[in-house]
Amino acid sequence: MANISSRAAARDKRIKRIRKKITGTSQRPRLRVFKSARHIYGQLIDDAAGHTLVAMSTRCKSFNPGEEKGKTALAKQVGLRLAELAKAKGVEEVVFDRGGYIYHGRVKALSEGAREGGLNF
Repeated sequence: MANISSRAAARDKRIKRIRKKITGTSQRPRLRVFKSARHIYGQLIDDAAGHTLVAMSTRCKSFNPGEEKGKTALAKQVGLRLAELAKAKGVEEVVFDRGGYIYHGRVKALSEGAREGGLNF
């Protein structure tokens, strides 16, 4: 049990360290990533106003994975769909917030999907 809590505490420290440097605005919102054991979530946040502009995850009812199998492939689809929704709202530039996770695997797949969808960061 001690290992789990220290791992969570270390991630919280990384999140705070990242958030000191990264803020989102209405013109360039923050693309925040959260992953659980089964799902991945992405949202565009305007920190100045304190609002979420767009959100997408593997749990959303509007998310249709199609023929994709595997968590990494689904993460890329979430990124593509998030980029589509962002472009519909008029957002083209974002700041990437990896949420304290290593830029690897599902986090990397989501960001690459968002880039392929047309987001610049």
